[in-house]
Amino acid sequence: MNFKIAVLSGDGIGPEVTSQAKKALNAIGVVYNHEFVFEEAYIGSIAIEKTGKPLPDGTLNLCRNTDSILFGAIGSPKYDNDPTANVRPEQGLLSLRKELGLFANIRPIKAYPKLMNKSPIKKEIIQGTDFIVYRELNGGMYFGEKTTNEEGTYASDLCEYSSDEISKITHLAFQAAQLRLKKVTLVDSSNVLATSRLWRKVVTKIAKEYPDVTLNCMYVVNAATQIILNPKQFDILLTDNLFGDILSDEASVISGSKGLMPSASIGEKYSLFEPTHGCYYEAKGKNIANPVASILSAALMLEHFGLTTESKKVIAAVEKAIIDKVVTVDLNVDSIFGTNEVGNFIVNYILNEGDTYFKGDFVQIGQSTIV
Repeated sequence: MNFKIAVLSGDGIGPEVTSQAKKALNAIGVVYNHEFVFEEAYIGSIAIEKTGKPLPDGTLNLCRNTDSILFGAIGSPKYDNDPTANVRPEQGLLSLRKELGLFANIRPIKAYPKLMNKSPIKKEIIQGTDFIVYRELNGGMYFGEKTTNEEGTYASDLCEYSSDEISKITHLAFQAAQLRLKKVTLVDSSNVLATSRLWRKVVTKIAKEYPDVTLNCMYVVNAATQIILNPKQFDILLTDNLFGDILSDEASVISGSKGLMPSASIGEKYSLFEPTHGCYYEAKGKNIANPVASILSAALMLEHFGLTTESKKVIAAVEKAIIDKVVTVDLNVDSIFGTNEVGNFIVNYILNEGDTYFKGDFVQIGQSTIV
């Protein structure tokens, strides 16, 4: 099969980790007879520098004419340290989500057995954790009307949701639960927020269409606590844009590093796959950024294409790297492996499983050709 992929590497470490994901996809193409054609475009701060816009028209047009989007990261200290900037890198991603109708953000949360000691949470608490956050992506406070008075002493962000917006992601979440442990936890703040009361009303009604799935409702303040105290209780966690953003970032500490966290943003026609770690400018160009989140995002892309075997192959390659301690410094401060080396190990495993082995304190690559 042939696939055309828009590559929006973006800023900071985005280009470095995205290049490793591309290598993994090319290796899958070799093994399983697929062809991935990549076309690059600007977004974020580099797009502002090049075109004056965080989302140039050419980038949006490319995304509308490809099979999917592989995204890196956006952001810059220049804008982080200037709250008065009217044009910001993050506007590029928000606009892209809105323009393409990417209404569902899907973030798997997993505790890796070989990395239990890397998490700040006790092993006995996180062991066996495996859940997915389904975050609504097109509504809520991030997209509501924003106002600031002339004096700059008052500001407001309107939080809005419609039944249709809630319904679309709710059906996805329940359908995913049917293939897993058949549990959905709705996280809201319906005791104080009108939008949350609408969420609870709509989700409770839709739940009746899925009698094999159990629905549990939990206030966000409790959910934030339970993710740390007992994360194994969750299977599918369903919530709105703001709560989902915060809770999924909180949950990332379970794995031991945000460098392990992939995500998928899905719409009715378009799809985008990205790591959740951000631009991490401090690591730019140093070959220390963890490429695993980007590579696992590519695995989610393969699964979205219906290439389940290929997706599992990428995941197995990542898990092999973790088992063999071929990891970056965020997971092992004494690691001798960088972004490129971890990527190469994973690619080699995909190309020729069993032809990679340790010898002393270095990785010996077998006969495979790195793509």
